[in-house]
Amino acid sequence: MDLILWRHAEAEEGDGNDLLGAGDLARALTQRGEKQAARMALWLDRQLPESARILASPARRCEQTALALGRKFKIRDELAPGALPAKLLELVQWPVSKFPILVIGHQPTLGQTIAQLLGLQDSDCALKKGALWWLRSRERDGQNQTVVVTVQSPELL
Repeated sequence: MDLILWRHAEAEEGDGNDLLGAGDLARALTQRGEKQAARMALWLDRQLPESARILASPARRCEQTALALGRKFKIRDELAPGALPAKLLELVQWPVSKFPILVIGHQPTLGQTIAQLLGLQDSDCALKKGALWWLRSRERDGQNQTVVVTVQSPELL
């Protein structure tokens, strides 16, 4: 199974008084964020199989990031800010899904999911805004393994 974790691109700052509330969900991409999303989407569209399923957080900034890709996607409340890595992995049916899955979401959920899948000691892995990690599950010598296929940042594309 391929799991692509894409952090939303740069978004407007929140007011700090509405963490994880309606105001946070309404934050839009900045002009720079729109460019980040477009650059990553151009690269990703060439790499992502047509059979891939795309899931996005209900936050406006994630929806805008997904729209840059120009493919059908589903909004999933389970991916909202503050989501738990276990819920994300359950949603995507890791590691048994038959389809590649692209998740567009938030920190720290994405970083915590990466850390868990790679067996890192820290509970979090940093993900820059607009960047993605492409992970693949495989079985080798009777053991399930997680392989890093690529890590991409919009600034390097």
